[in-house]
Amino acid sequence: MTTNQVWTKHHLDLQKFIISKVKNKTIADDLLQDTFLKIHTKLHTLKDESKLKSWCFTIARNSILNYWRANNKTVEIANFETETASEIIKNEHTEEDCLRGILNTLPKKYRTPLFLSDIKGLKQQEVADQLKQTLPTTKSQIQRARKLIAQGFMDCCGFVMNEEGNLVGEIQDKADCKVCN
Repeated sequence: MTTNQVWTKHHLDLQKFIISKVKNKTIADDLLQDTFLKIHTKLHTLKDESKLKSWCFTIARNSILNYWRANNKTVEIANFETETASEIIKNEHTEEDCLRGILNTLPKKYRTPLFLSDIKGLKQQEVADQLKQTLPTTKSQIQRARKLIAQGFMDCCGFVMNEEGNLVGEIQDKADCKVCN
């Protein structure tokens, strides 16, 4: 597949997605151009063409995040458990779909401290204070939540942990996914 074919097939969806995030057509056009420059230079690295659309949206998302960071703007996460690219890619099965399912199955005692720490950016002591519990309890709950998320990806999609302790693998088809199906 060529960059021109990718453009023809996906540029309108990507443009709508970017505009919905930055609310400015001129900036969106710049980000779309940046996205397609990255797609053009990295297209040869895509191993599975069936994942092309989600791969393109990931590049677009990263371009948007880089824009916000470069301009010192705060990205608000309106709804942590439901705001994903699946709003745009309704028929695709992505890591975000699995993550949402895994997070929904996390017990609240783990989900809440993880959300406050990793998403809201509070220091663990602040999380402990807000939840009226000890710092060691909070640290333990956050670590347990992270382990449960990793285990969820291993159980759900067949990811494995490599020697460095990182999850590696490819997302399965939605029909084969134990969490999303």
